[in-house]
Amino acid sequence: MIKEIVKDPEFLTKPAEPATAEDAAVAQDLLDTMDSMDDDCACLAANQIGSTKAVIAYEAAEDNKRYVMYNPKVKQAMRPFKTSEACYSVEKETNLTRFAVIKVAYQELVDGELVPRTQQFQGWTAQIIQHAIDHCKGRLV
Repeated sequence: MIKEIVKDPEFLTKPAEPATAEDAAVAQDLLDTMDSMDDDCACLAANQIGSTKAVIAYEAAEDNKRYVMYNPKVKQAMRPFKTSEACYSVEKETNLTRFAVIKVAYQELVDGELVPRTQQFQGWTAQIIQHAIDHCKGRLV
């Protein structure tokens, strides 16, 4: 279901709750909402569509496919760089430090069960994943 983008800082700054397999509808809502937006929508976190769960969706630069992560956490970050980012939930761009290479532990929904995964990301995909994970932590750019 397509959801409205949340812009309320009080809601967005609350850390997300752990997601479970029962939150598959939240993941689908993220994908549906991304599909309804312009082509510039690279990622969304569940709190941006009104859910309190730790779920993110992103479009990988490598294959232009959309993926979902449950309970993502950056485990390793390398090669910091300065950048500026925009966000659908925040009116202004923000200058900040990101990492060019990250390793992320997360869960993926497979046959109704959450399965643990660890994967390394780099470049633009690493940057947008960091942005979405910040949302899960209650951090706004």
